[in-house]
Amino acid sequence: MYALISSSASIAASSIIEPGVVIGPQVVIGPFCFISAGVHIGEGTHIASHVVINGNTRIGRNNMIGMESSIGEVSQDLKYAGEAAGLEIGDDNRIDRHATIHRGTAQGGGFTRIGNRNIFDGGVHIGHDCQVGNDTFIGENSGLAGHVTLGDEARIDAMCAVHQFCIVGAGARLLQSTCVVQDVPPYVLAAGNRAVPQGIHEQAAAYLGSDVMQQKVIRHLYDLLYHQQAAVDGVKQEIERLSQEYPLLRHFNEFFTRSARGIIR
Repeated sequence: MYALISSSASIAASSIIEPGVVIGPQVVIGPFCFISAGVHIGEGTHIASHVVINGNTRIGRNNMIGMESSIGEVSQDLKYAGEAAGLEIGDDNRIDRHATIHRGTAQGGGFTRIGNRNIFDGGVHIGHDCQVGNDTFIGENSGLAGHVTLGDEARIDAMCAVHQFCIVGAGARLLQSTCVVQDVPPYVLAAGNRAVPQGIHEQAAAYLGSDVMQQKVIRHLYDLLYHQQAAVDGVKQEIERLSQEYPLLRHFNEFFTRSARGIIR
């Protein structure tokens, strides 16, 4: 078995590429990296020095991976018994130095998945079976425990922690040093240990780009949940009633369909 390496890839002489690796065109791999069998690296991806990429890991196009990161390491779940599992990373992501991103487990569907155009600052940890959407941001030294779902355009500031199996909805934001142990609905701004709602994340791109009526509807849902303390089942009915007219509410439908830990209050 040989590694399949594009002729236009650039690999430092001190790096080790095992047989069975696939490396696409214009990939750059810095010095003292180790890439194990089973790894696929897509076109234009740049990998800095001292990076380890292991296992059944597929990395898309035009990603940047910072120095001394560990990508595709085995799950930290104590139930993991060596079964087949993997990591999928999309395109145009920026993963800064000292990141740790783990493969999935059979109990979690087999794969950790990261979408496109995400930015992860230094020291970010993403645990096994996490599902990260597109256009998210995770600040320095923040971590997602196993099985966390992070919706599109969600923002997590520095030094935050998200408990296993939690959902952080699309367009939500966690302020610095927030600890999340229950689900955070879409477009909610949260802070504290433990996290409590602080209002609407009005700087979320989808919220800013929506019309005035959709913004009013989201504020109405926030009012029902957090000012009127309405029952979640009643809020779900209101979302179903309004979702056909207001497309942005699909994020709330998806969130409440999956939410199982209860929401922050």
